[in-house]
Amino acid sequence: MSWLLLWLALAGCAQPVPEPTYRIGFSQCSMEGPWRQAMLAGMQRELSFHPEAELVMLDAHDNSDLQNEQIRRLVKQGVDLLIVSPYEAAPVTPAVEEAYASGIPVILLDRRITSQHYTAFVGGNNVEVGQVAARYAARLLRRRGSIIEILGAPGSSATLDRHRGFVETLRDYPDLRVVGEVTGDWRDKFIKPALKKLLLAHPDVSLIYSHNDGMGRGAYEVCQELGRTRQIRIIGVDGLAGDVEGIDLVRRGRLSASLLYSPGGEDAIRTALRILHQRPYKRENELGTMVIDSTNAVTMQQQTDKVISQQQEIEQQQSLLQRLRATYSSQQVALYVSLASLLGAVVLGGLAWRSARRNRVINRQLAVQNAKNDEINHQLLAQNQEISQQRNQLEELGERARADTEAKLRFFTNFSHELRTPLTLILGPLEELMGGSANFTSPQRQDLRLVRRNTQRLLQLVNQLLDFRKIEVGKMAVHATEANLVSFVREIVEVFAKPAKGRGVQLRFLPDEPVLMAWFDGNILDKVFFNLLSNALKFTPDHGLITVTLRRNDDDQRLQVIVTDTGRGISEQDRSHIFEWFYQGDQGAVAKGSGMGLALAHGLVRLHQGRLTFNSQPGRGSTFVVTLPRELPEALLSFEPPTPVTFALDEPEPLVAEVSDGPEEAGSETLVLVIEDNVEVNDFLARKLRTGYRVQTAINGTAGLELASNLIPDLIVCDVMMPGLSGLELVARLRADWRTSHIPVVLLTARGAPEQKVEGVQAGADLYLTKPFNPTFLLESVRTLLANRDRQREHYRRQLSVEEATTTTPTTSADQKFLADLTAIVEANLTKTDLSVEEIARSLGVSRMQLYRKVKAVLGTGVSDFIQSLRLTKARELLLDESLTIAQVAYELGFSSPSYFATSFRTRYQLTPSEFRALHTSPTH
Repeated sequence: MSWLLLWLALAGCAQPVPEPTYRIGFSQCSMEGPWRQAMLAGMQRELSFHPEAELVMLDAHDNSDLQNEQIRRLVKQGVDLLIVSPYEAAPVTPAVEEAYASGIPVILLDRRITSQHYTAFVGGNNVEVGQVAARYAARLLRRRGSIIEILGAPGSSATLDRHRGFVETLRDYPDLRVVGEVTGDWRDKFIKPALKKLLLAHPDVSLIYSHNDGMGRGAYEVCQELGRTRQIRIIGVDGLAGDVEGIDLVRRGRLSASLLYSPGGEDAIRTALRILHQRPYKRENELGTMVIDSTNAVTMQQQTDKVISQQQEIEQQQSLLQRLRATYSSQQVALYVSLASLLGAVVLGGLAWRSARRNRVINRQLAVQNAKNDEINHQLLAQNQEISQQRNQLEELGERARADTEAKLRFFTNFSHELRTPLTLILGPLEELMGGSANFTSPQRQDLRLVRRNTQRLLQLVNQLLDFRKIEVGKMAVHATEANLVSFVREIVEVFAKPAKGRGVQLRFLPDEPVLMAWFDGNILDKVFFNLLSNALKFTPDHGLITVTLRRNDDDQRLQVIVTDTGRGISEQDRSHIFEWFYQGDQGAVAKGSGMGLALAHGLVRLHQGRLTFNSQPGRGSTFVVTLPRELPEALLSFEPPTPVTFALDEPEPLVAEVSDGPEEAGSETLVLVIEDNVEVNDFLARKLRTGYRVQTAINGTAGLELASNLIPDLIVCDVMMPGLSGLELVARLRADWRTSHIPVVLLTARGAPEQKVEGVQAGADLYLTKPFNPTFLLESVRTLLANRDRQREHYRRQLSVEEATTTTPTTSADQKFLADLTAIVEANLTKTDLSVEEIARSLGVSRMQLYRKVKAVLGTGVSDFIQSLRLTKARELLLDESLTIAQVAYELGFSSPSYFATSFRTRYQLTPSEFRALHTSPTH
């Protein structure tokens, strides 16, 4: 009997208490596309921590009727909880409400229904996604530009919300406008024909907002086909990891940014388990979004790779746990068999006792194993929490990195401006001194050449800094043309022949063949070879040897340019840092450089799809090898002829041409307004312009705008980057005011990028000059602009003599409105003999001087002459009416007497009023 009781006790201890099993039904609108697959993968990852729950998933294939049927089927199968990701909100609502009414908890995932009958919602805020996209687009385009929006599936709540958030936020940016929409179905193949047609119809489009990354990838392919990838930026939504997904597309420059829209699979399972375990839960679980761009894409990819690696470790440990549980189960079965044998063999008490003793040992081992399993589970949960904390930290670091990148961009822009402004003040007077007739001694001229050479070296350093910044943010593009690489390299080598000969250095150029055709960008490679040869000449001692070899690679798909010198070589400690920015190793007695040359060359070669390697032996020289592909991807090719590039070493060509100061033209009526915040540049410009014009100056945009409105100058020379009112804003205000809309404007700036020049011209500037500028070119440009304005005024004067009583349409809408208002006021007061200029000025709301200068600038005539012209033009019409006497016509048009009218008419038309009437009303006419 005691053995029987012992068996019952052991059996009761060995039998594990079964945990409750939950069945979670999941109605997925579609499994097509990586985003939906990522949602399911997230659910499965979270469920791997909860063996007490199983997932039953049904795919509706984007069919609302099928999804309704599947929801009802899951309810009949008796699931404990239902997760629904609706395809369409309204059609799916009845089936969800039926499930909710039957007592089954319902979680809506990603999309909502039109009813409040659900237990919880988990998903992103699509309205917020649209808002973030609009704000990021405004920052990319600087609040001005044309946009195309690519919509998702029609009727989808995600499509409607993302569109609504985007459009509502764009109202805060009046200069941003959506010029067209393309409706897709979350797939790229549906949008390409319509998008291509829309882009051809709107060549000014500068940004595309796509409702998911897949359609954004298709938009890039369309832009690539049209050759507009550099002009148009693309923003996508989803931010998934993986090949050709959002993060990868941002890293490769296909998308400018992707907005993170979490699939929410893990969060949905966590919420479901809280409900099933009757723990507190939130009814509304909105998942946040963030911008993934070039500043944090790499960080996000690394974070994802780490999560995947840790998930694999978790799965391995779970596999081990399952094997241990299987061992536990098999041992449990063995225990039951043993106990049954003991019960059947009571007579074998001793054997039964020994078996029981053995089983107790096994139970203790299993208990220890269970404790270990619990510890493993605890560790897995701790690792999961650590992963979540690390993800939040990475997001914070990514945001900080983006802010740091923006700060560096502002630093480099301002740094360039501050360096180029003093260069203007150095090179301008320097070139005038060297090119003038001043009697300098030989040492003095040598000192001047030294100043010029070092100033140009400073300008070269500024350009290298800007190139460094362009490479870092991916703004430097390759525009390759097919040409003979041998001829290209030979021209650069020849530039170094003279300085090498002066030091007795032998410079050899040894191409394997006279002609080696390849696709390359000369504007990029010239900087590479120039830096390599400059370094070789710098570190090669007098009477040394530099050899430049050009040859095919073994596979004939690549070309190699090899630069070998007999210098002191590169030390062991410097080799691992030789291509780092601003690194300056042990350069011996040679003057230290900037630490940018080799780093710039290395970055430019990689940008050109090539490799820059080196080999060096201390005391025996160095060899640098540039390996270039003969063929480049079509996206990097350009069929326009390359801009020729010239170099100068010992005696650089002057950047600023000679200017001769002539006597001031004190009698000149032409007024030029100079607006420049740098006092020295302001004085320099004023001195140059006073040789032919009257000059007024202002030191900021606000004062300049006030002077322009009061004085109505004939031309304005203005800097772009000024505190307060910038040059671009000043031009926009001048063009919007009819008093100043006609004034030609020349913009001067250190911002020399092509897109910045286009921005200046678009703002309304007539000419955009980059510092350091050529004073002669500036003066000639001013003369040309003023001459063009004179020709335009002559055209308007001729138009006043035609039979119509109105003038022709000027070049700007503001000038057109001014002349229309002026003509209307004069015509309304033609009968007034004492009509004065002051009265007309008061009617227009300006001063007498402002009116005079405006009319003089637009028409080249005075206000009184303009009034007289309108009266005489109107007289020609009234003289054709024979019911009016000539005296009546004279008084009708405000002439003081018929005789004065007759004299004025004859002076203008060489006919008296009577002769004109007889000529035009004669029966024989």
